[in-house]
Amino acid sequence: MDALEHFLPQVWFVILGLFLFLYILLDGFDLGIGILSLTASTEERRSILMTSLGNVWDANETWLVLMGGALFGAFPLAYATILNALYIPAVVMIVGLILRAVAFEFRENADRKFFWNLAFGAGSFLAALGQGFALGTVFEGIAVDEAGHFIGGMWDWLSWRSLLVALTLIQGYVLIGSTYLVMKTTGELQQTHYKTAKLAAWTTLIGAVFITVSTPIFSEQARSRLFETPQLCFFAAIPVLGGLLIGFLLQSLNRQEERAPFVWTMLIFLLSFLGLGLVIFPYIIPPKITIYQAAASPSALVFMIVFIGFLIPIMLFYNIYNYVVFRGKVTGGH
Repeated sequence: MDALEHFLPQVWFVILGLFLFLYILLDGFDLGIGILSLTASTEERRSILMTSLGNVWDANETWLVLMGGALFGAFPLAYATILNALYIPAVVMIVGLILRAVAFEFRENADRKFFWNLAFGAGSFLAALGQGFALGTVFEGIAVDEAGHFIGGMWDWLSWRSLLVALTLIQGYVLIGSTYLVMKTTGELQQTHYKTAKLAAWTTLIGAVFITVSTPIFSEQARSRLFETPQLCFFAAIPVLGGLLIGFLLQSLNRQEERAPFVWTMLIFLLSFLGLGLVIFPYIIPPKITIYQAAASPSALVFMIVFIGFLIPIMLFYNIYNYVVFRGKVTGGH
């Protein structure tokens, strides 16, 4: 039983990480395209951008719902404490997601599209901003008592480090959104997003460098973990690999390849996510509460694994099928 109580929380930590990664990756380019829609020079171009999302955006957000439900069931203490600490960023994110969803549907039938265009872009930006502040706050640490209950203030989530993470995440979303549009568009619009992808690659790199350098300086927990002898070589390899991936990405953009930039960007997201997970593990509420302290009962975790075991393949199949069916270029706004 002791071995099971130790193993099951690790399994659920990985499952939650998978859900979060799939959401950030898939809805990331949705949000990035929404932000880019604010810069579209004509209504026709904006319509092409939104049409490229028309059949995939709602399915992508399913992973966020699934992650929230899984966190509630597997780590109820973490669910309560994190949402308490991140109440304002969570509300900002939800308002942004609602705003963009409503704007997406209403814009299609509106005679005057300016308001809905603005609502879609602003909603995408707000959702990305809220997610960035939430990620930055969890990464920096949440003030809790010995029982894991939140004891901080309403504005603890607002700091220069969480702001840096939020801005970098927004740039990452713009990057993956641009590389997705490179695959889906043609002509002048495609050339425009080759340029936005290059710019976003550099701004994302700058933000990532600042986060990488500042983390061991200002976080005692991260510093002690990063500079331990067994992990030092592995953690040192992550920024080196990240630099190589950025180089390959920029090279593929300069060659004006269509699919390679999106693939390199996905690998950059994956590497960043693995690095974040390894720094945080085994904490679910950094820097005090571990996954073992916050986990639900073993029977509940086993029951949920059985259910999730059926659900994950179905969702993956649906997502893959969706992208296969709607593959190819978008050449018009309808």
